[in-house]
Amino acid sequence: MRVLFLAAALLLPTAAMAQDGGWFNKIASDPKSEFWLDSGFATYHFDSDKDLNGANKGLGAEYRFNGTTSATIGRFYNSDRQWSNYAGVIWQPYAIGQVRVGLALAAFDGYPKMRDGGWFPAAIPTLTYEYKRVGVNVGIIPSYKDRLYGGISLQLKFKLFDGAK
Repeated sequence: MRVLFLAAALLLPTAAMAQDGGWFNKIASDPKSEFWLDSGFATYHFDSDKDLNGANKGLGAEYRFNGTTSATIGRFYNSDRQWSNYAGVIWQPYAIGQVRVGLALAAFDGYPKMRDGGWFPAAIPTLTYEYKRVGVNVGIIPSYKDRLYGGISLQLKFKLFDGAK
Protein backbone atom coordinates (compact mmCIF):
# COMPACT_ATOMS: atom_id res chain seq x y z
CA MET A 1 0.00 0.00 0.00
CA ARG A 2 2.88 2.39 0.69
CA VAL A 3 3.97 1.91 -2.93
CA LEU A 4 0.58 3.27 -4.09
CA PHE A 5 0.99 6.39 -1.95
CA LEU A 6 4.54 6.93 -3.14
CA ALA A 7 3.39 6.58 -6.77
CA ALA A 8 0.61 9.12 -6.20
CA ALA A 9 3.01 11.55 -4.52
CA LEU A 10 5.30 11.35 -7.56
CA LEU A 11 2.50 11.30 -10.15
CA LEU A 12 0.55 14.37 -9.07
CA PRO A 13 3.35 16.98 -9.31
CA THR A 14 4.61 15.46 -12.57
CA ALA A 15 1.15 15.64 -14.12
CA ALA A 16 0.84 19.27 -13.02
CA MET A 17 4.16 20.27 -14.60
CA ALA A 18 3.24 18.57 -17.91
CA GLN A 19 0.40 21.02 -18.62
CA ASP A 20 1.34 23.70 -21.19
CA GLY A 21 -1.36 26.14 -20.04
CA GLY A 22 0.20 26.74 -16.62
CA TRP A 23 -0.24 25.30 -13.16
CA PHE A 24 -3.72 26.46 -12.19
CA ASN A 25 -6.69 26.37 -14.58
CA LYS A 26 -10.46 26.66 -14.42
CA ILE A 27 -12.18 23.61 -15.96
CA ALA A 28 -14.93 24.22 -18.53
CA SER A 29 -18.31 22.86 -17.49
CA ASP A 30 -19.21 21.66 -21.01
CA PRO A 31 -21.64 18.72 -21.15
CA LYS A 32 -20.05 15.26 -21.06
CA SER A 33 -21.18 11.68 -20.78
CA GLU A 34 -18.60 9.44 -19.11
CA PHE A 35 -19.19 6.37 -16.97
CA TRP A 36 -16.40 5.17 -14.65
CA LEU A 37 -16.16 1.99 -12.58
CA ASP A 38 -14.39 2.70 -9.26
CA SER A 39 -12.50 0.35 -6.96
CA GLY A 40 -12.58 0.46 -3.19
CA PHE A 41 -9.88 2.48 -1.43
CA ALA A 42 -6.34 2.09 -0.15
CA THR A 43 -6.11 4.36 2.89
CA TYR A 44 -3.16 5.70 4.85
CA HIS A 45 -4.56 6.75 8.24
CA PHE A 46 -3.15 9.69 10.19
CA ASP A 47 -3.75 7.66 13.40
CA SER A 48 -1.61 4.71 12.34
CA ASP A 49 -1.43 3.36 15.90
CA LYS A 50 -5.17 2.49 16.08
CA ASP A 51 -5.15 -0.77 14.00
CA LEU A 52 -7.52 0.67 11.40
CA ASN A 53 -8.36 -1.12 8.15
CA GLY A 54 -6.48 0.50 5.26
CA ALA A 55 -7.49 -2.04 2.60
CA ASN A 56 -11.01 -0.77 1.97
CA LYS A 57 -12.25 -3.25 -0.64
CA GLY A 58 -15.35 -2.20 -2.51
CA LEU A 59 -16.95 -1.11 -5.74
CA GLY A 60 -18.37 2.17 -6.96
CA ALA A 61 -19.39 4.12 -10.03
CA GLU A 62 -19.11 7.69 -11.30
CA TYR A 63 -21.09 9.37 -14.03
CA ARG A 64 -19.53 12.64 -15.25
CA PHE A 65 -22.30 14.74 -16.75
CA ASN A 66 -20.22 17.86 -17.33
CA GLY A 67 -16.59 18.93 -17.21
CA THR A 68 -16.65 19.80 -13.51
CA THR A 69 -19.23 17.50 -11.90
CA SER A 70 -19.78 13.76 -11.45
CA ALA A 71 -22.40 11.80 -9.56
CA THR A 72 -20.92 8.96 -7.50
CA ILE A 73 -22.22 5.95 -5.60
CA GLY A 74 -20.61 2.89 -4.04
CA ARG A 75 -19.97 0.46 -1.20
CA PHE A 76 -16.74 -0.36 0.67
CA TYR A 77 -15.37 -2.07 3.78
CA ASN A 78 -14.42 0.91 5.94
CA SER A 79 -11.63 1.69 8.42
CA ASP A 80 -13.73 0.37 11.34
CA ARG A 81 -14.16 -2.98 9.51
CA GLN A 82 -17.82 -2.35 8.71
CA TRP A 83 -19.58 -2.05 5.35
CA SER A 84 -20.28 1.54 4.26
CA ASN A 85 -22.33 2.99 1.44
CA TYR A 86 -21.87 6.40 -0.15
CA ALA A 87 -23.70 8.61 -2.62
CA GLY A 88 -22.89 12.13 -3.68
CA VAL A 89 -21.32 14.54 -6.12
CA ILE A 90 -17.69 15.17 -7.00
CA TRP A 91 -17.30 18.84 -7.90
CA GLN A 92 -13.93 19.81 -9.35
CA PRO A 93 -14.01 23.25 -11.00
CA TYR A 94 -10.20 23.71 -11.08
CA ALA A 95 -7.10 21.86 -12.21
CA ILE A 96 -3.46 22.07 -11.29
CA GLY A 97 -1.92 20.96 -14.55
CA GLN A 98 -3.83 17.79 -15.43
CA VAL A 99 -4.97 17.09 -11.87
CA ARG A 100 -8.58 18.03 -11.11
CA VAL A 101 -9.10 19.75 -7.74
CA GLY A 102 -12.30 20.07 -5.73
CA LEU A 103 -14.60 18.36 -3.23
CA ALA A 104 -16.55 15.15 -2.92
CA LEU A 105 -19.85 16.19 -1.28
CA ALA A 106 -21.44 12.95 -0.17
CA ALA A 107 -23.43 11.04 2.41
CA PHE A 108 -21.91 7.96 4.10
CA ASP A 109 -23.13 5.29 6.50
CA GLY A 110 -21.65 2.32 8.33
CA TYR A 111 -19.30 4.01 10.81
CA PRO A 112 -20.37 2.76 14.26
CA LYS A 113 -19.14 5.82 16.22
CA MET A 114 -20.77 8.30 13.82
CA ARG A 115 -24.55 8.57 14.29
CA ASP A 116 -24.64 4.91 15.40
CA GLY A 117 -23.74 3.75 11.89
CA GLY A 118 -26.42 5.90 10.23
CA TRP A 119 -26.06 8.32 7.35
CA PHE A 120 -24.07 11.55 7.70
CA PRO A 121 -22.87 14.25 5.25
CA ALA A 122 -19.20 14.86 4.45
CA ALA A 123 -17.09 17.23 2.36
CA ILE A 124 -13.83 15.60 1.30
CA PRO A 125 -11.11 17.49 -0.61
CA THR A 126 -10.51 15.39 -3.73
CA LEU A 127 -7.84 15.30 -6.43
CA THR A 128 -8.33 13.31 -9.65
CA TYR A 129 -5.86 12.33 -12.35
CA GLU A 130 -7.10 10.57 -15.50
CA TYR A 131 -5.22 9.20 -18.47
CA LYS A 132 -7.31 7.81 -21.32
CA ARG A 133 -9.37 5.01 -19.72
CA VAL A 134 -7.75 4.83 -16.25
CA GLY A 135 -7.58 7.24 -13.36
CA VAL A 136 -7.14 7.73 -9.66
CA ASN A 137 -9.14 9.71 -7.11
CA VAL A 138 -7.25 10.90 -4.03
CA GLY A 139 -9.38 11.92 -1.05
CA ILE A 140 -7.98 13.83 1.92
CA ILE A 141 -10.26 12.71 4.73
CA PRO A 142 -10.40 14.95 7.79
CA SER A 143 -10.57 13.41 11.27
CA TYR A 144 -13.70 14.14 13.28
CA LYS A 145 -13.36 13.88 17.07
CA ASP A 146 -13.12 10.19 18.05
CA ARG A 147 -15.80 9.19 15.52
CA LEU A 148 -14.04 9.27 12.15
CA TYR A 149 -10.36 8.69 11.50
CA GLY A 150 -8.68 10.87 8.91
CA GLY A 151 -6.29 9.81 6.22
CA ILE A 152 -5.44 9.87 2.55
CA SER A 153 -7.37 7.45 0.35
CA LEU A 154 -6.57 6.33 -3.18
CA GLN A 155 -9.26 4.93 -5.45
CA LEU A 156 -8.53 3.45 -8.88
CA LYS A 157 -11.06 4.01 -11.65
CA PHE A 158 -11.66 2.69 -15.14
CA LYS A 159 -13.63 4.44 -17.88
CA LEU A 160 -16.27 2.12 -19.32
CA PHE A 161 -18.12 4.60 -21.52
CA ASP A 162 -17.39 7.94 -23.14
CA GLY A 163 -20.39 9.36 -24.99
CA ALA A 164 -18.30 12.11 -26.56
CA LYS A 165 -16.46 9.69 -28.84
